[in-house]
Amino acid sequence: MAVLAVIQGITEFLPISSSGHLVLVPIIAGWPDQGLMLDVAVHVGTLFAVMVYFWRDLWAMIVGLAQLVRGKRSVGARMAGQVIVATLPVVAAGFVLNSHYDDALRSMAVIGWATLGFGVLLWVSDHFGMTIRRIEHMGWGSAIIIGLSQVLALIPGTSRSGITITAARFFGFERREAARFSMLLSIPTIMGAGTLKGWELYQSGDAQLTTDAMMASGLAFVAALIAIAVMMSWLRRATFTAFVFYRILLGAGLLALVYS
Repeated sequence: MAVLAVIQGITEFLPISSSGHLVLVPIIAGWPDQGLMLDVAVHVGTLFAVMVYFWRDLWAMIVGLAQLVRGKRSVGARMAGQVIVATLPVVAAGFVLNSHYDDALRSMAVIGWATLGFGVLLWVSDHFGMTIRRIEHMGWGSAIIIGLSQVLALIPGTSRSGITITAARFFGFERREAARFSMLLSIPTIMGAGTLKGWELYQSGDAQLTTDAMMASGLAFVAALIAIAVMMSWLRRATFTAFVFYRILLGAGLLALVYS
């Protein structure tokens, strides 16, 4: 459990797919699959980490929405609206997947192809995309398309942060701004998934699983907070190429194991 929590915390906001790693570790280590319930528990830990790190943006959105009720528009209200609009597609797709397909995509072959393919796509967007726009310059069309791209992250190995950063870079957003919007976009997404699975956990009455989930969330919170700070500092002077190389090596290695 501790290993999975730390892995989740480190990988959630890096463009390398946290869900893919959470599926792979039990397969490679020979452990029983921890299931989606514990997966979401560690996601909740990372949710608190991103809320702490981006508390200024979060506060600006809350204040902006309050001002909007009184008829006053602001940058914070616009940002909040774009985050909400960009979240709607993945909420609908996630509901369908949770209801009908659940674990159907949690296989090493799917993770391998998604890790490799979307890693190459990240390199293309980062290499050819301009770096001239900030979140404040985002239009509604860009927000919707970035939100639609997030649906692909329901495929393990794609990476929610990776695919949204890829879409943002194609639109010319600066690397730190692409990562910033991606992480803000994670807040309602993870919150929704955590609420759904938390209710299922409550109904199950499994006290041991509840304790494990709380411990995993705490460990993931610490690891995620450190990972966010490191990545945002890294992007001041570097590109996403290192993450692309990691994805290509990991994806190729997984496919070699599957088809050998």
